[in-house]
Amino acid sequence: MFKLPSMLMKQGLFVLLFISVVYSNQTFAQIEEVQRITKTLCSPEFHGRGYVNKGDSLAAEFIVAEFKKIGLKPLKKSYFQSFKLDVNTFPNKMSIQHNGRTLTPGVHYLVDPASAGGKLELHPKLIPIETALNVEKLIEEIKSISNGKEYNAIALNFVNLSADTLKKVAGLKEELAGMMPVIEITNQKFTWSVSDQQLKNPLIQIQDSIFSKTSSFTISIDVQLIKNYTSRNVFAYLPAKKKSKKTVVYTAHYDHLGRMGAETYFPGANDNASGTAMLLSMAKYFKENPVDYNILFIAFAGEEAGLLGSKHFVEHPLVKLNKISFLLNLDIMGSGEDGITVVNATLFENEFKQLQAINAEKNLLKQVKSRGPAANSDHYWFTQMGVPAFFIYTMGPNKNYHDVFDTQANLSFVEYEDITTLLVEFTKHLKR
Repeated sequence: MFKLPSMLMKQGLFVLLFISVVYSNQTFAQIEEVQRITKTLCSPEFHGRGYVNKGDSLAAEFIVAEFKKIGLKPLKKSYFQSFKLDVNTFPNKMSIQHNGRTLTPGVHYLVDPASAGGKLELHPKLIPIETALNVEKLIEEIKSISNGKEYNAIALNFVNLSADTLKKVAGLKEELAGMMPVIEITNQKFTWSVSDQQLKNPLIQIQDSIFSKTSSFTISIDVQLIKNYTSRNVFAYLPAKKKSKKTVVYTAHYDHLGRMGAETYFPGANDNASGTAMLLSMAKYFKENPVDYNILFIAFAGEEAGLLGSKHFVEHPLVKLNKISFLLNLDIMGSGEDGITVVNATLFENEFKQLQAINAEKNLLKQVKSRGPAANSDHYWFTQMGVPAFFIYTMGPNKNYHDVFDTQANLSFVEYEDITTLLVEFTKHLKR
């Protein structure tokens, strides 16, 4: 075995130590930057990146500023692509009292995204699920409530229902809310969303620990259905180091659920401030380390409203879809303790095997899990148009999703470095 002289050995160790320290500092700085961006996007000033106070537009402007800071250019002279949507919003008053006790939004109750508002005293009649599933009996109950003076709302107990029963009652509460106010009693984790419609009456979800047979509710809910609201996709373009007709696309949606009243907002840290931050991180890396592909970075709006931003882009593409070699959609990127899941893995088996091979060779993530096609994020419309695409999301102990607890403080970013390494290597060695 050849041995270095002791002086050279010491110098070699010093160089290795110096490189290690520099690399560690760079990695720490990158994670700090991702945390900064995530924290900013989750701040109250962005209003949950929804449609109250134009939170989504504020986020879009912030993302453009970050792209400019990195040194990326717009696509076709603009960083934006506008589109319209209808959205039901809750901009101001949001108050529910139960038997005189003020309830906490997001903890004790949610209003349905399509709920109507108003100032009302609700005295709901609890209807057994068996009655709710019997059309004739349900009609009789509705008539009784409408003609009587004791009750003016329906309460449906959805606690501990089987999956089959839940399928049978799907849509029932919305139908009933077309006739009178509805209280849904649940013991499940609260999960909110976005609606483009408004019901005729309030529809409110209450935790079962709150509700009793003598429950009465005083509600004051401000609602505004906005027609033709303008939202914007955000783009930045990075040309290949040598002229190329091939383009890799990185995407992440930046929008979230917004506000449920003036005092309560949904931060959307994991979903998807984390993916937006990683998108910007990838932009910074490839700006400093160009590859053989053009790279287009897209931050989509309207994802939570039904994948509307990506649908609009596919219908009005700013690059030829058949020139996209591969698309990588980053959504829910704040953990990784249990690895990542790859949607569309079964459609693009060669590329998935390539991801797994890189992961195994470099000993990066705990697992790279395969999942089939799913219409659950912005990759979907591209796949429908024949564009090869993966939707990648992290797995870990953080289960906060579409709730008020999805905060930046609950993200670990424990596998940030390994995920970005995997993405970089995949892009560098893509064979399309």
